[in-house]
Amino acid sequence: MASWNIEVLACEESPIGLICLRQRDLPSEPGRRVTEITLDHEFLMSSHNTASERALALRALDLHPGAQLQVLVGGLGLGYTAWELLGSDRPARVEVVELLPPVIGWLEADLMPLSGPLKADARLVVTEGDVYAQLGGAPRRLYDLILVDVDHSPDERLGEGEGFFYTAAGLERAKAHLAPGGVLGVWSYAESPAFAEALARVFREVHIEPLTFENPVLAEPETNWLFFGRV
Repeated sequence: MASWNIEVLACEESPIGLICLRQRDLPSEPGRRVTEITLDHEFLMSSHNTASERALALRALDLHPGAQLQVLVGGLGLGYTAWELLGSDRPARVEVVELLPPVIGWLEADLMPLSGPLKADARLVVTEGDVYAQLGGAPRRLYDLILVDVDHSPDERLGEGEGFFYTAAGLERAKAHLAPGGVLGVWSYAESPAFAEALARVFREVHIEPLTFENPVLAEPETNWLFFGRV
């Protein structure tokens, strides 16, 4: 049996459980080290499987024709959604709202694979906060793109108080934070007919897109889902 050679870089209690950053070998690719986040010792995300996180950013940019875009990202994770946004010259500002202080600390301590390029881009602003609470409140500014990648899916959430966001009433509040023509994008690891229906009730234009990729950890194809609504 192949050894994973796991090295825990950081581990800290958080409001949603024990959050850890680790590196390990990838048995399917000898010599390859990947960075992962776990929550209560359960796998959460990996630097090896980033196709859908990056696609969330790229598709949102495709759906908005503007420049000098004001962007809000809910959830820093390993930073791949923000990194893909910053790879375009169209965003003027990318504001990332991250609930967990340890995750922000990993970025600042250069423990993440993308710490260097993310910190080097002056357009990136990372703040501690609850993106669901922010989107449920009165708008402080309007955004052209709002991208949310926090929960496993609309139906399998990390926190107890997040369900309102995924309802038509919650989406109405989130929509108030979008400028005319703005786009809301949500990542999910699974389909959610109820969330798709709520989006269709609130937004004039809805795109629901499956993204299938080969998962080397599972050694089989995996499909994630991207949900978009445009004002």
